[in-house]
Order: sequence, then structure tokens, then C-alpha cells
Amino acid sequence: MAPITYDMEVTSSIPPAKMFKAFVLDGDTLIPKVLPQAIKSVETLQGDGGAGTIKLTTFGEGSKHKCVKHKVDAIDKENFTYSYSIIEGEALDGFESISYHIKIVPSPDGGSICKNRSIYCPKGDNKVTEEEIKSGKEKASSIFKAVEAYILANPDC
Repeated sequence: MAPITYDMEVTSSIPPAKMFKAFVLDGDTLIPKVLPQAIKSVETLQGDGGAGTIKLTTFGEGSKHKCVKHKVDAIDKENFTYSYSIIEGEALDGFESISYHIKIVPSPDGGSICKNRSIYCPKGDNKVTEEEIKSGKEKASSIFKAVEAYILANPDC
């Protein structure tokens, strides 16, 4: 079956450099701090945070999946891009691969736009439902907005 791709954008009043630092560079510690019910912890198993780094994300209570391992495919701190792929865990059930590509760009008002592309490559006849896509977009948006709220409340972070 052909890959299933969906794109989403979330706007923020935070400039791109500050949002990228919080959401991507500091995200392993910041996101579990601001949304422990969604993500309990992120642990680096191998690497220094750059391409090839392997991380274990443990989700909060009540999440559909307990944990996933992902590999950083690329990170560009100057252009605010970050790509990673799920390499192990229940989230891969029914899929050959799942990858995410994030780019944070300036918005006309001085804030930023987080552009997120998700690519699911299903095994056999497995499909991603509209409900699953909607749920994924809502979760991603809520994490982004929680990080934004934290930055606004803690401008020196």
C-alpha cells in the first residue's frame, strides 16, 4: 500500500529560534515537565542528539501505547528542521515505517509556524483512519501549544 502522508500547521506568537529550542532541543526534558500525562519521559539510549541518536519515549498513563523508540534522522539548528522515525514499539504495529518531519518557520507577525509532516507506510492492507489522523493532529497541536504556554509563562527559559 502507498504511504499515507498528512501535513498540519500550528501557529505561535513565539519566534522560531526560541520555539525550536524549547520544542526540539530542550523537548526531551521540557515536554514531560509540561505534559506528564502525555509523555512521561524521553531517554537518550545512544548518541548525542544529532542524526543517528536513538531515544526511548515513555507515554503517560492512559496512552494508547506504552513506549516507542525513535531515531533522529536529521536535525538542522540553523534552519529549524527536525526529522525522526519510529524504529520500535507498538505504534509500529501494522506499519513498515512511521516518520515525522518538523520545520519551524517565521510567521508574518514575528511569531512562528510549526509545519509537521507525518508519513505512515502501512504493511499489507493496513490503513490509517480519519479518526486516527485527527487524533494525531490534536495530540501534536496540544503538545506544541503546551510548550508555547510554558515559554509565555517563563520568558527566560
